[in-house]
Amino acid sequence: MVTIRQSTKFRKEQIKEAVCMIISEKGFKGLSIHNLSQKLGLSEGAIYRHFESKEQIIFDIVMDVRNEMVENMKKIALKDTSPEKRLHKYMCYHIQYLLKNKGITILLFTEATYQQDVELKKHLHDIFQSVKQYFSKIVIDGITLGIWDPDLSVESIATLYISIPMTLNIEMNLQSHKNFQYDFCERMFILIRKVLEKRTDLKSVR
Repeated sequence: MVTIRQSTKFRKEQIKEAVCMIISEKGFKGLSIHNLSQKLGLSEGAIYRHFESKEQIIFDIVMDVRNEMVENMKKIALKDTSPEKRLHKYMCYHIQYLLKNKGITILLFTEATYQQDVELKKHLHDIFQSVKQYFSKIVIDGITLGIWDPDLSVESIATLYISIPMTLNIEMNLQSHKNFQYDFCERMFILIRKVLEKRTDLKSVR
């Protein structure tokens, strides 16, 4: 029985990875059970033995994002280290996760994925809110310690941060060099840090 359970789990992971690859290569419209079976070299019946529908596979992937990505980002945000170190680690982990799991970014931001599914829409909303919440926690800690500008709107900065995955998705399609992952993380980190910096020069002018 143990071998069967392990085999089932492995096969389900294979199916979900293939779904993400298809979405990454062809977009959400290119995803069908037929295309998925061709990608995996499995019969459609074999896929249906593990998932009742395409929608169930999408739901499982979203749950993986919540249980893996969001939970790890929460741990980073709550660590007892400097806000700047946490901010860097938080952003780079987020970016690395999306790069490793290609197709996730498109899936999360494609309205057709969830517009007919109220429960899935709720889970996606919870993911975005959690990412903003933990990012905001780091920013608030930095403001409290006097590192970053207290006059900034934390909500606005968090909303700006949420737009980064969409930028990542565009650049993934344009960039191919091996340092892209590191470069993108550093560029986004510098951007957000500059926004957070105290505007002492402007205050002195006033």
